[in-house]
Amino acid sequence: MRELNQGSFPGGTSVSRLSVYSGVCAADGLAGGTPHLHTASTEAYVVIGGSGALQTLDARGLRETELRPGSTVWFTPGTIHRAVNHDGLRVVVVMQNAGLPEAGDAVMTFPPDVVGDPGRYRAAAALPAAASTEEIERAVARRRDLAVDGFLRLAAAARDGDPEPLRRLYAAAVALVRPNVARWRDLWERDVAAQTRHTAAVLDALQAGDGAHLLDAALMESPPQDRWGMCGNLVTHDVTHPIVRAPS
Repeated sequence: MRELNQGSFPGGTSVSRLSVYSGVCAADGLAGGTPHLHTASTEAYVVIGGSGALQTLDARGLRETELRPGSTVWFTPGTIHRAVNHDGLRVVVVMQNAGLPEAGDAVMTFPPDVVGDPGRYRAAAALPAAASTEEIERAVARRRDLAVDGFLRLAAAARDGDPEPLRRLYAAAVALVRPNVARWRDLWERDVAAQTRHTAAVLDALQAGDGAHLLDAALMESPPQDRWGMCGNLVTHDVTHPIVRAPS
């Protein structure tokens, strides 16, 4: 049982706090984040402040869900999602498969000519590494507005009953992430699958009357780190390398 990386956040998930962008999008006048989908991971929102909406699009169609304090929603791989900020929307985000989203398990809904070209996609998705806050803010807005443009095209097709643009986006998304899958599998084995194996071993031990694993009990903490996210300003936590708190 000691093979588990005890630093992993429970269930092999990750957790962050999100303040959804307030800047107005040029395409439709709404404030909010960059529409995107995940190819392998489910994501959850727990709203802790403000108000807004979640626009989603999948094979079942387009919908909008009101978000207010206490709202708890989650969406599975393939669900295109766009957080809309009405008034200071703040969310705790719980993400399946800790590590994969940061490793590229997100595809933004850029127009077809961009999302279908890996080189153009990477250029459109990247933010400047060494730049002023103002320059990064402009790059974030450009990226968001381009993805909203593609999202609105997909939404219009869905309203017209045409599933082909969404299917083409899914095909392009798979092509974009496919080179990463071997690396993702290593991350998944280390963080997610290892936790499942550890829990199975704990249950076996308890059934046998063995509580030795309780001697490994620990309190852990992960300091916050500020980041520019797709949907807003993020406060993230390193869920694989936490601080183990010793007794006072």
